[in-house]
Amino acid sequence: MSIYDYIIVGAGSAGCVLAYRLSENMQNKVLLIEAGGKDSKLEIHIPAAYTKLNRSSVDWAFYTEPQNFVAGRRLFQPRGKVLGGSSSTNAMAYIRGNAKDYDDWAKMGCKGWSYADVLPYFIKSENNEDYEKVDAGFHGRGGLLNVRFPYSHYSVSEAFIEACMECGIPYNPDFNGRQQDGTNFFQFTIKNYRRHSTAQAFLKPALTRQNLQVLTKGIVSKVLIANDTAKGVEVAFGASQKQIFFVRKEVILSAGAFGSPQILMLSGVGEKEFLQKMGIEPVKDLPAVGKNLHDHCFAIVSSSAKVNTANNDLKPLNQLKGLFNYFAFRKGFATASPLEANAFLRLNTHSDRPDMQFHFVPAHLGGYNVDLYNLDKYPRSSGYSILATLLKPKSRGFVSIRSKNPFEAPLIQPNYLAEEEDLRHLIRGVRKAYEVMQAKAFDKCRKEQYFPKKIGDDEFLAEHVQKTLESVYHPVSTCRMGSENDENTVVNTRLQVKGIANLRIVDASVMPEIISGNTNAPTIMIAEKAADFILNET
Repeated sequence: MSIYDYIIVGAGSAGCVLAYRLSENMQNKVLLIEAGGKDSKLEIHIPAAYTKLNRSSVDWAFYTEPQNFVAGRRLFQPRGKVLGGSSSTNAMAYIRGNAKDYDDWAKMGCKGWSYADVLPYFIKSENNEDYEKVDAGFHGRGGLLNVRFPYSHYSVSEAFIEACMECGIPYNPDFNGRQQDGTNFFQFTIKNYRRHSTAQAFLKPALTRQNLQVLTKGIVSKVLIANDTAKGVEVAFGASQKQIFFVRKEVILSAGAFGSPQILMLSGVGEKEFLQKMGIEPVKDLPAVGKNLHDHCFAIVSSSAKVNTANNDLKPLNQLKGLFNYFAFRKGFATASPLEANAFLRLNTHSDRPDMQFHFVPAHLGGYNVDLYNLDKYPRSSGYSILATLLKPKSRGFVSIRSKNPFEAPLIQPNYLAEEEDLRHLIRGVRKAYEVMQAKAFDKCRKEQYFPKKIGDDEFLAEHVQKTLESVYHPVSTCRMGSENDENTVVNTRLQVKGIANLRIVDASVMPEIISGNTNAPTIMIAEKAADFILNET
């Protein structure tokens, strides 16, 4: 019989952190279960190769249901299926969000999750190569996760920063410091010219510990629950082979905003009537499981260019040259994320924090029918793009199961743009992005700007948003955290599943509301804080 003190389900951004922290105490016997395989795929580790991971063996490659308010489109939802999870497959941007986001969490009933409460956990993880002296109170040196500015960038990214400043968006030396508003280059989770995923940063250093076992290519089909207490997990290795692992202390779900609610439902935890309809015996009636799904989404504004951009480097010969420069000299475009520069701004002058984010991509992303997740479909002519990103969406959706088959993909219904205000705000974002694209700083780069005569036409821009809208793949809140008496939540403020002992959820699904920025760094923070909860309870 296999018995562990802690079983962690999912070796992603949160799971790898938990595995490291919980196994530091050699008295804890820890099992980490990952549905995917090892992070040995070469493209994982080359920063610029991240888009080649889409729809590959390390991607769950989910799709949403048809989106009624986005021209009926089914939107692609990449999710890491590998050690490191999405930290092994994402664009590596290190953004914490706005301080007021976490203060709002505390006001929602999540005591202990204010900005002052969570900042020490961001700092704990971080080894920031660039901010040793600037705003030292906001950054860590000596943490396990390496953070730095890109090793290289295209000239159009400098033009973007200058253009933002021309348009009233100030320069900001540090998005994660005293002030979020402004423009600059991103910082990334990169170390020594390689992606620094949580698998590399946290899990790899712990693999020599005898008290940590890592199990790959196993699908957790259910949490075993008896007398309202988690006793272990059932793991499926293909359709016919199953194995049970028991737990002394806790089962911790870190399977993400899609995976964690799916596993709960398969285990009989969710809305009672729905579970019965699926042929699953209800264990705990928790109607909030899978609800409140929301995500950042963006619309695209592109321009063709008369200078070199990433599109040129996608040509086969140039890709080979780039890889040679990367492996031989550790230089060139392959050292950097396909994202380069960024801006946070307030389109609503009454907002107390940024409500729009501009991700800048030094690439022409093509027309309405181009697949953004397939590099082979990108234009080969130079260009650059602003992804006007909605930071605080009003629309809410849900995650569900299609059957009691654990191998079947979850049903994902984000309901993008269901709230008209989301569409209106993205239209305003597209207009502001166009204004930035027209700034003098881009004169030396710009070849042809698109739809200049229609920028004042709301109907045209609404259609443009619906045709270009994509997810930033930041799904959150499907197992929301809240106070014990809040029926719209799944876990309490210590991330324990309500009504089930020895079961905890630690990943982006517990966020009560999405933060104002990229979600990987906050997910790592959540795991750091959860590890403290767990270790201090024993």
